[in-house]
Amino acid sequence: MAEDLKTIAEVLDEMPNRFNKEAAVGLSATYQFDLTGDGGGTYQLKIADGSFELVDGGGDAANITIIMAAADYLDMINGKLNPQMAFMGGKLKIKGDMSLALKMQQLFPNPT
Repeated sequence: MAEDLKTIAEVLDEMPNRFNKEAAVGLSATYQFDLTGDGGGTYQLKIADGSFELVDGGGDAANITIIMAAADYLDMINGKLNPQMAFMGGKLKIKGDMSLALKMQQLFPNPT
């Protein structure tokens, strides 16, 4: 597996390298990430038919909002926290279209 990402900035920088264009064909959705605590922030990820744009801050209405501590998000991205367990344990909260949360693994697969 690739080296762990240590900051939210590193995760954001790595997104273009992990993006699976084929999984985004025909998809139009805005994801919002509300990451709390040290290194957190609000980010929007706009998917539009095979491409994406990352916007710092909120703004547009989101189809899905993912809320969690920045440290837990890093653990999840690095494979140390199972997304389903995080959700069931209350570390991951989702508002909006749940099917879009499931689509994230296809849009941004972890390197093997």
